[in-house]
Amino acid sequence: MSERSPGIPAIRGFALGPFQTNCYVVHDPAQTGTDASCWIVDASFGPGNLIAEVTRLRKRLQAIVLTHAHVDHIAGIADVQRAFPGTPVWIHEDECEWLSDPEQNLSEAFGQPVSLGMPDRLLRDSEVLELGSTRWRVQHIPGHSPGGIALVCDSAAGLATIAISGDALFAGSIGRTDFPGSSLEVLSKSIREKLYTLPDNTVVYPGHGPLTTVGDEKRSNPYVRP
Repeated sequence: MSERSPGIPAIRGFALGPFQTNCYVVHDPAQTGTDASCWIVDASFGPGNLIAEVTRLRKRLQAIVLTHAHVDHIAGIADVQRAFPGTPVWIHEDECEWLSDPEQNLSEAFGQPVSLGMPDRLLRDSEVLELGSTRWRVQHIPGHSPGGIALVCDSAAGLATIAISGDALFAGSIGRTDFPGSSLEVLSKSIREKLYTLPDNTVVYPGHGPLTTVGDEKRSNPYVRP
């Protein structure tokens, strides 16, 4: 890994599909030229706005990074890959087979079975990903699903840490734990150990609903206390 100072990411979110799933386009605004790249983090139903944003940025789509593989976070992958052929999909190793299994990814129960190919890269806890000059730590946050992750970009230039939390932590709530492979006990432990240990001013970009901060959730979230 290079020794340059970490950069400050730009994030634009879009609430997509019947579950208003927050999907994000992430990039390093300081990175320009032919090597400039971006990510899509989760791709729900009707990903046209994601595709338009990547096109507007004129940056190469480096990867579709998944916080987990439930249907409302993966239903738009095929459309994105048609728009940007060859785009790889990254997901935590504990959900390696979920993209191709409509039962596990819940799309069968939704009535629109989604079966995709195998992921191109398997992510592991504490792995560091680079996007331009920005650095992101993979935090394994199981509980809502076995391979749920948060992407954490530590503070740069005195700014707040950022956490894209998937369906682990929401403003005033947490992810559902009544799905197969879910566990309230595991999710609560994950939040306490992996998210509540981040600085209080960490800005949380959740899978549903408005932005929040770690400090706000520690003070007022009724589902998981520190």
